[in-house]
Amino acid sequence: MDRLWSPWRLPYVTSTGEGRGCVFCEAVSSDQAAALVVHRGRGCYVILNLFPYNSGHLMVVPNRHIASLSAATREERCEMMDLTQLAEQALTAAYAPQGLNVGMNLGRSAGAGIVDHIHVHVVPRWSGDTNFMTVVGEVRVLPEDIGETARRLRETFAGLAQP
Repeated sequence: MDRLWSPWRLPYVTSTGEGRGCVFCEAVSSDQAAALVVHRGRGCYVILNLFPYNSGHLMVVPNRHIASLSAATREERCEMMDLTQLAEQALTAAYAPQGLNVGMNLGRSAGAGIVDHIHVHVVPRWSGDTNFMTVVGEVRVLPEDIGETARRLRETFAGLAQP
């Protein structure tokens, strides 16, 4: 049997999440968590998913700790959609995906991993990116280091955000 090691996933799969603060709130206030932020708006930001489905898996997050769209202000909702559109443009420019998954999971039963802080997932997709490794091995194969992904997307966002 062959083995594919992904030791960076151990904290994720073994963590209960208890006793930790909100990772999205930390990204607003902590330099370490902010390393994954690729673009900041007025009241929202775009961050790489630390445990991505594919390279370039982004999340659009309001700065304010809110659990539902109903709790978001009109400005927060509009900026989340504007940044989702910008994320689509950045991923298209940087990676030329063949498609994108865009969506939100509101509540644990809907699949939310972080229940109390809403966020929009923007996941680049390519034909054949869901291969046997995910289904049989419960492993994701990512072709790019997350630090390189952050560098590439920061540059792309900066170029797109220019007037």
